[in-house]
Amino acid sequence: MELLPLPPHSLRVGQLLNFSVRDADGTLLIASGQLLGDTPLVHALIQRGAWVQAHETPAYQRALVHKMDTMLHQGATLGAIARVQADSSLPPERPRPLLPLELHRRWADLQLRAHSLLREPRAEDFLPRLEALHAEALARLQGQPDASLTLLIFEASQAYQRYSAGHGLLSLVLAELCARQLGWSEEWRGALSRAALTMNISISSQQDKMAAQAERLSEAQRLALNQHGRDGAELLMQLGVRSGLWLHTVRRHHEAGPGPLDGREPAEQLARLLRRIDIFGARLSPRRGRRALAGASAARAVYLDENRQPDEAGAALVKAVGLYPPGSLVRLANEEVGIVFKRGHSANEPMVAALLGRSGAPLSEPVPRDTRLAMQAIVASLAPHEMKLLLNVEKLLKLY
Repeated sequence: MELLPLPPHSLRVGQLLNFSVRDADGTLLIASGQLLGDTPLVHALIQRGAWVQAHETPAYQRALVHKMDTMLHQGATLGAIARVQADSSLPPERPRPLLPLELHRRWADLQLRAHSLLREPRAEDFLPRLEALHAEALARLQGQPDASLTLLIFEASQAYQRYSAGHGLLSLVLAELCARQLGWSEEWRGALSRAALTMNISISSQQDKMAAQAERLSEAQRLALNQHGRDGAELLMQLGVRSGLWLHTVRRHHEAGPGPLDGREPAEQLARLLRRIDIFGARLSPRRGRRALAGASAARAVYLDENRQPDEAGAALVKAVGLYPPGSLVRLANEEVGIVFKRGHSANEPMVAALLGRSGAPLSEPVPRDTRLAMQAIVASLAPHEMKLLLNVEKLLKLY
């Protein structure tokens, strides 16, 4: 195994690797295809540099081809050419930025990975897999927040297959946006977003089955639901999680009651916010026996607490994603029907892509509408089942 040194600062947080990062002994640290997250390990690698296998680097491969071509023209033997090594001083190229049209495939891949991770967690590799998934999800959100929200919320509203994984990823994204809205520290944001992804880990498989069943829940299913916070925290401890903030947030996310966030213990604040996020995501998603709510209805449901009073955690969520969240459907004053694709400066004035014209006929392309204008203002929030149109996601993503 020929290893090439990467000089300090040749890596960066958020970089999508097209090579594997190793230590000086060749031990794999971060696999190719992963994003470099905002973690102590990544910061250490940025500062001191790392190692990469020579054959994985495009620059090395180009140098190798050039050297072999030169030797061939100089009359070198085939044996000598086969043994050649290129100048190893060239670092690997940085990958190009992710295009919006690629985003759909990347989030779909993340959902598959989350599905596997949550349904079949293994102590020997759970934390590395989770950290890689967590880092890539946050990088996707950071790079394209509105497009990511649109995809996750719209797709959550369309079907209940792999419900648990989709709900976990959507909750992670919502948790990060809400925590930023509240000005929480990096430590709190990290614990909250990891708790959001893993809060249902003890019932992930059962949750998928419950979403697909038409009959009422059995007593065993109700019992599993009632105690899944505690069971999830215990399972995460067995899988190697040692963060008390993360564990307690998972343990308490169904029990943190109404009231202001200020004055609570840190984990109780996180648990209360996660409870509202959990409810919001669940109301946006259908089950076999229940339709998804309209986006504004889901937002209003978390804005008021269990006592029908304004809720601080719910208000932070509405401020973060809007009263009409990206990915939700709306009717405009001009009688067009469209999908919200970008948050606005105010919670009730997002950007909308018109999909159906006044006559109800589909438009050939999504057309941007500015809801600050009177004729393009939102007059109704629609539930997913109220629009019978197969959305072309790639056409929608071109608007970004």
